[in-house]
Amino acid sequence: MRKNYYNLLIKGVACLFVLLGAIACKSSDTARQSTSADNQSSLEELYWARQDSARMAFTKADVKFMTGMIAHHAQALIMSRLAPTNGASSSIQTLASRIINSQKDEIATMQQWLRVRDQAVPQISFDGLDMTIMLGGEPFTSYRKMRGVLSQAQLEKLGQAHGKEFDRLFLKQMIEHHAGAVFMVENLFATDGAAQGDAAFRLASNIQVDQRTEIDRMRQMLNRLTQQG
Repeated sequence: MRKNYYNLLIKGVACLFVLLGAIACKSSDTARQSTSADNQSSLEELYWARQDSARMAFTKADVKFMTGMIAHHAQALIMSRLAPTNGASSSIQTLASRIINSQKDEIATMQQWLRVRDQAVPQISFDGLDMTIMLGGEPFTSYRKMRGVLSQAQLEKLGQAHGKEFDRLFLKQMIEHHAGAVFMVENLFATDGAAQGDAAFRLASNIQVDQRTEIDRMRQMLNRLTQQG
């Protein structure tokens, strides 16, 4: 009788240890899961903090580039919008339409880049061949000195051209205009500390590639026009 009692007691104690072990394991698993979730949350917070830090890391050269390129692109819009009304060929109109679409998008991207960094954003208005750019409440006119930017007299000459004359002049002037934009990108990349942020580097690189590609295309088009006489 006493032997059976001891056997039952031993079995009961063994079951208790098994039960306590299972509870301990479950608690350990729960703790590990909680720790893993906390670690994941911390890593995500660290990632986004670094993203924000990288986004806000910029230089005066970056701001100058974005501001100047917005104005530079804006003049290309004026030039390209003349194509349909000045009797441009279908190929020139297609090119002009492509320039308008791509550079309007890039202008919006650069304006947003400046806006989220609390920098003055150029505001552009057009009146025929005239363009007004306001920056921080003041007229922004220094863009006229940038490489590739046409003078008002050159714009008016383009505005008066028609047909093949317009095609030829448009290509010559737009090649020079694009070359100026490429120079601006090269100058940015050559500036210490500039274009270190992903957004600035990617945007400037895309502009450089697109403009060089279009320069090659326009040179081929101009050569064909020259051969046609």
